[in-house]
Amino acid sequence: MPLHRGSESARSASDELRRLSLNPFYGEADPIGGMTAAPPTHRLPDGPMPPRTAYRLVHDELMLDGNSRLNLATFVTTWMEPQAGVLMGECQDKNMIDKDEYPRTAELERRCVAMLADLWNAPDPAAAVGCSTTGSSEACMLAGMALKRRWARRNADRYPASARPNLVMGVNVQVCWEKFCTFWEVEARLVPMEGERFHLDPQAAAELCDENTIGVVTVLGSTFDGSYEPVAEICAALDALQEHTGLDVPVHVDGASGAMVAPFVDEELVWDFRLPRVSSVNTSGHKYGLVYPGVGWALWRTAAELPDELVFRVNYLGGDMPTFALNFSRPGAQVVAQYYTFLRLGRDGYRAVQQTSRDVAMGLAEKFASLGDFRLLTHGDQLPVFALTTAPGVTAFDVFDVSRRLREQGWLVPAYTFPKNREDLSVLRVVCRNGFSADLAALLMEDLEQLLPELRRQQHPLAGDRAAATAFHH
Repeated sequence: MPLHRGSESARSASDELRRLSLNPFYGEADPIGGMTAAPPTHRLPDGPMPPRTAYRLVHDELMLDGNSRLNLATFVTTWMEPQAGVLMGECQDKNMIDKDEYPRTAELERRCVAMLADLWNAPDPAAAVGCSTTGSSEACMLAGMALKRRWARRNADRYPASARPNLVMGVNVQVCWEKFCTFWEVEARLVPMEGERFHLDPQAAAELCDENTIGVVTVLGSTFDGSYEPVAEICAALDALQEHTGLDVPVHVDGASGAMVAPFVDEELVWDFRLPRVSSVNTSGHKYGLVYPGVGWALWRTAAELPDELVFRVNYLGGDMPTFALNFSRPGAQVVAQYYTFLRLGRDGYRAVQQTSRDVAMGLAEKFASLGDFRLLTHGDQLPVFALTTAPGVTAFDVFDVSRRLREQGWLVPAYTFPKNREDLSVLRVVCRNGFSADLAALLMEDLEQLLPELRRQQHPLAGDRAAATAFHH
């Protein structure tokens, strides 16, 4: 969660502004009865107010948020069927962690784990273990903890408890991996980008591994450009490393997005538990799993990959409850919605939804390229995501100008600079999700084509705060 500051005296509303902040018609009966009852905004009000009034105050302020359906920065699901919303509303009061009181909700979670184990080709889906989380960030933390604990077990006779292990990954990983390394005191060994390679190189990953390496993280769907990392090639490089050195380095697949895309539209791609070196996989149910935030999933090939001492068995309300989580209490709504979506779509339904998103992304990418002002880095043919930069010779504007002007029309299309070794490259990224239709894509292109003539007439790109650029790692 972002950190926020409390109120500042300079920003405190005057009594007169507070009086005028409440629409007289928001009163339950008397239009003037609540004219002096507008609440403070940075401390608790002295007393209660009617529920309709509280609702309208919050509702009106939230109108200033952007339209989530036009947000092409986020990977997070922004549309679900009304029936899913009803189910989620019915389950908001169920505590997911209390499996004794809500055994059917717990059973739906177990079924989702079994379905994912089968989808990701676990050798024995019944033997795979996994859990729901609040999202991929928590799932990655859990997977990293398991890797570190397994490394400590293997090296207990050679290293003291204070030994500092390392984790190998590309510089393009989601920021949660950097957090994991910071929080759990693991050295992050990052493979930089080079030239037109924007993710992890197999040989470079193998060369960074040593006896202190707890694992290699591969990303099935980079947030920077939507491309898959070559998981099978990375595993092959680590196989060769083991043959020459004896080092046995496990692989975790961060499939936050791709693990819910590739099984349906890239069935021939081998990236999952079919590779013996892959010990764990995570995904975000609230991304291409098609569920509102927040729900994620972490799975391990077998129970052997998840050290038993990390699993807590709690006697909670009369039941023995094994749990592996950073969070404790959370609503069961998202897990129920995930099960609903699995039942609702099945393999064929997911295939249709993901293929549609990919078709929209590829079609939109081609339209961007046809304008002549942009150069595509990716084409939306892996994740339904593509990245582009300005074409050679375009000097009047840059991607930050395009992002700013599109935002004026309500579109959120992020512009950002790539990391170390390619900081010279600034790009736009477009994320196509379920609910972003070909019609909406056509409207985006209409707005872009209307603003391009003005951008082309600029003398130079408008100065902006490049330090504020973000890769939207979510």
